[in-house]
Amino acid sequence: MCHTLLDDPKLHTLLLCIDEEQAAETRSTGCACGGRLHRADYPRKPRGGPRDLDDAHRMRRSFCCGICRKRCTPLSVRFLGRRVYLGAVVVLASAMRYGLTVQRVAQLTHWFGVPRQTLDRWRHWWHDDFVESDFWQDVRGRFVPPVQLTTLPASLLHRFTGPELAQRCVFALRFLAPLFRRHEER
Repeated sequence: MCHTLLDDPKLHTLLLCIDEEQAAETRSTGCACGGRLHRADYPRKPRGGPRDLDDAHRMRRSFCCGICRKRCTPLSVRFLGRRVYLGAVVVLASAMRYGLTVQRVAQLTHWFGVPRQTLDRWRHWWHDDFVESDFWQDVRGRFVPPVQLTTLPASLLHRFTGPELAQRCVFALRFLAPLFRRHEER
């Protein structure tokens, strides 16, 4: 079940490791002006995941140039831009929302603490904003046959290989991470 996956500490540890690798790569690249990047992490209060996540899971890696002072925030698979819910929650709860009944809304709200209005907003984002985004227009041709848009993101999750949902979720989050980069850079 999706809700048990989100309680699995191994998933959150894996996502943190991926974010740390992205941060190390970003820092080693340096700033576009040639300056050295200094750590300028900031705290996040992610919703929807286990309540016992330690502080490392609540910090967003970021850097600040020592010369031009511009912020450089690496890609993240844990946080989707400025969304307050964890990326895995947004993807999995949205995937479970397809064919929503009153009982399923109650289950999703109970499992993830996501109100119906938020689920509706996410559905609108997947079916309207996401499919019209430049990102999706650029990458949708990679999927043959085409991804079924009416069941996003479930149909997208099914396209990633892996015997377990956790692996497909990680692949989907890695795939989606560049979409949120532009919202985090100044």
